[in-house]
Amino acid sequence: MKKHSVIYAILLAEIEELNMESKLSKISPRTNALVVGVTMLALMMFQSVSAGTVNPAEQGYNNLEMLTFFTFFVGYIAMGAAFVFFLVERNNVAPQFRTTMTISALIVGIAAMHYYYMRGVYIEHDMVSIEYRYMDWIITVPLMALKFPSLVGKEAITDSKVAGLGFTGICFLGALIMIGFGYAGEAGLMNEYLALVLGGMGWAMIIVATGTPWTDGKGVDNSKIAPELMWSTNALRWFIVVGWIIYPIGYLFSPEVAIAENVSQEQMAVLYNIADMINKIGFGVVAWMGAKKATEMMA
Repeated sequence: MKKHSVIYAILLAEIEELNMESKLSKISPRTNALVVGVTMLALMMFQSVSAGTVNPAEQGYNNLEMLTFFTFFVGYIAMGAAFVFFLVERNNVAPQFRTTMTISALIVGIAAMHYYYMRGVYIEHDMVSIEYRYMDWIITVPLMALKFPSLVGKEAITDSKVAGLGFTGICFLGALIMIGFGYAGEAGLMNEYLALVLGGMGWAMIIVATGTPWTDGKGVDNSKIAPELMWSTNALRWFIVVGWIIYPIGYLFSPEVAIAENVSQEQMAVLYNIADMINKIGFGVVAWMGAKKATEMMA
């Protein structure tokens, strides 16, 4: 165990040294970001190994439990790889789109760490942690809404207000309502179906603010969005309007809600894990595609 601590400390020292060297030498920011990102991904994988290698076949898992383990494992590796990709590509788009890439990297980076811990809880305690899940969502969902102003530009965000709240306020409040009531329902703190309806109101608030693939949003004016960014903007809306449907479906498979007999925590976890990988990584990829296209047009 002491050997693992020494190796871990060496890897952390390497990251610090790389950052110092990039300031004192001619190493490009893109190269440095790639090296640092890969090193951080290696740290995550090393943590997993140092915590003890797990052979799922020896855990006595049935097929559904094996699938749950697999989606947790693939989830944090895929999110970690996406984190490296977005970090590197941040320096390959125009300056005004770098905030978008930073947000994309933050979303998948935060999710990767939560998936690492959720996988550990499942292995060690044979349970799916809704606490880690909702801690992840309460951070990443508002960040996903912030993709719009960072991608389409401030001029495309309207001055419309509802109850004194502008675009950002509506999205943040909607996210808090959606995640807060979702947790209350799954944790058994209130009636699960009432929590689902109230949480859906938060989702509706975000849709009203950002718009749909067919309409402007209360806070987004399509006429002021550059043509080369329109496809990516509508793709983000597709994720919110259609892609997020998987989450209430997963909620209904929560053991606390139990819409049918023999509903298990594994069914809920698999649905949530697949939804997270599609939405979080896909959300970042379509924003990156728009930023790249706009950068090429500007050049």
